[in-house]
Amino acid sequence: MSQVAIEKVDERKLGIAPIFQEIDALYERIRQRAFEIFEGHHGGNGFAMEDWLTAKRDLLSSCESDFLEQDGKFDVRMSAPGFEPGEVKVTVLPDALIVCAESSQQHENKEGKVRFCELGRKTLFRRFVLPEPIDLDKVTADLSKGVLHLAAAKAKQKAASKPKAIAA
Repeated sequence: MSQVAIEKVDERKLGIAPIFQEIDALYERIRQRAFEIFEGHHGGNGFAMEDWLTAKRDLLSSCESDFLEQDGKFDVRMSAPGFEPGEVKVTVLPDALIVCAESSQQHENKEGKVRFCELGRKTLFRRFVLPEPIDLDKVTADLSKGVLHLAAAKAKQKAASKPKAIAA
């Protein structure tokens, strides 16, 4: 199994974490692609949502996943075929796991005529919202045989303090 980089973002840095800039850039790419699609059918009303969804499908790879809660932790397995561990980045927030991966492959055969090629740039993005806070220091991520495995231990709940008795 190959380790995957993990970026921890605590509550104090939520607004300035690099992942949010990456998400903004990703949405900008989708917006630009949706506009290209819009222009391709010469505008026309009523297709904005369809154009957006088509652009998103064009730019982002879909990935199957499962999300389990057991033994005081959350386990996520996610399909990530064709990605290397160095191309995958996991960002952990107290209430979410965010997976971003980008890969670029090119057709290298210089001989012959290319009849068909689907190799190219692909981007994977997935956010898992967690039902309970996690301990940011107890998250692991590894990629093996095209499957990304994330494990995140739940944060220990602070014991509720007992109300102090007031003397009469």
